[in-house]
Amino acid sequence: MSTRTRPRRAAKAASPEEVRSAARLGMLAQMVRIRRFEEACVQLYSQTRIRGFMHLCIGEEAVAAGVMGALEERDAVVSTYREHGHALARGLPMPEVMAEMFGRATGSSRGRGGSMHLFDTTRRFYGGNAIVAGGLPLAVGLGLAERMQHRDGVAVCFFGDGAAAEGEFHESLNLAALWRLPVLLVCENNLYAMGTSIERELAVPDLALHAAAYGMPAWPVDGMDVEAVDEATRRALDDVRSGEAPVFLEMRTYRFRAHSMYDPELYRDKAEVAHWRERDPVEVFAARLRGEGVAVDEALTRIEATVAAEIAEAVSSAEAAPLEPVGDLTRFVHSEEGPP
Repeated sequence: MSTRTRPRRAAKAASPEEVRSAARLGMLAQMVRIRRFEEACVQLYSQTRIRGFMHLCIGEEAVAAGVMGALEERDAVVSTYREHGHALARGLPMPEVMAEMFGRATGSSRGRGGSMHLFDTTRRFYGGNAIVAGGLPLAVGLGLAERMQHRDGVAVCFFGDGAAAEGEFHESLNLAALWRLPVLLVCENNLYAMGTSIERELAVPDLALHAAAYGMPAWPVDGMDVEAVDEATRRALDDVRSGEAPVFLEMRTYRFRAHSMYDPELYRDKAEVAHWRERDPVEVFAARLRGEGVAVDEALTRIEATVAAEIAEAVSSAEAAPLEPVGDLTRFVHSEEGPP
């Protein structure tokens, strides 16, 4: 009997349609992952296992999944205090994010940042920021650093509509446009600056017009549609990388929950929230895929099981993780190096 083995057949290359379907299911999985993570955080918070301030992006998952999926590792990201989705979509491991929620030393910020200050320099994720508009000058600085060091990364900055009323917003947009820095400005316009409607806050609520006044390309995007977000982000990044910088995207979205876990939400009525829930980015995208013949229900079963297991492991590891030693509490407060 011959001992020769038959040559293996080359694996059949995926068709363009199969590749596209896989990418779309990946975006759906990312949104489900963010949604379930935050729902778990709500439960943990209600049980007082998580404490402190916490701001949820439930309803805004399409922005996180759509933008982050279009970025490259070389790009830098600056976020807001509503950044769980951004961090997870950027690639921060869920156990590290959950440990940060618990204030444990294994968290991405060693337990010092909590919900609002996730940070990971290895993934060029330069943090959530508790100061409204505070991330904008940082992003301009990161963009300037890319230029001065002759690198080709883009500094991507997330901020809310409330930032448009701050001085840093105008100063940052002006400098970014004046110096033509590689910066992508992503405004998550969820219509409320905490409890103040944008209609009561700004004489011109069309935020893309604010940016256009500084001579930069700017346009609104349906922030409830992950594919629209992905397409707009890729178009914007092409412009930024080619020198048509910076670019401003106004993501028109909506948060389904209150501003924070402490917010009694007395500033908007239930009918408005119910109206926006009809545009749930997860449900609408799943329905679209289903209507186009993609096997979304089978995929969702697998996704939900995988995410449930990931969350359970993250919670278990976070609760078992140690707190930072008291002796280390002044570490990083003062320089560890002596005077030159």
